[in-house]
Amino acid sequence: QVQLVESGGALVQPGGSLRLSCAASGSIFSIDNMAWYRQTPGKGRDLVARITDRNNTNYADSVKGRFTISRDNAKNTTYLQMNSLKSEDTDFYYCYAAIKRTYRGPYYQEWGQGTQVTVSS
Repeated sequence: QVQLVESGGALVQPGGSLRLSCAASGSIFSIDNMAWYRQTPGKGRDLVARITDRNNTNYADSVKGRFTISRDNAKNTTYLQMNSLKSEDTDFYYCYAAIKRTYRGPYYQEWGQGTQVTVSS
């Protein structure tokens, strides 16, 4: 069993910063891609940022230059540093990881429960 737990969501004023964390725990042999998605109720889940196991990153155009994704492989954790936040960044943010539980096993797509980010004055 694998669990992803996000933290760091909060209410913040426009122009402010937040740092989201997502820690994976349980039966983990290796982690490939880790990513952050966001979703507004009633809409689809959109990719915000992704980081590979070799630390290659890509971002949604709307967050380039403002958000930074990173990971700590020793802690099985990914972070999303969000700066210059805008009201349109308000959303529910989900952590994603592709996790292999055993040496010969497949990668499973794992999701966290999400954390709310609200940008408002």
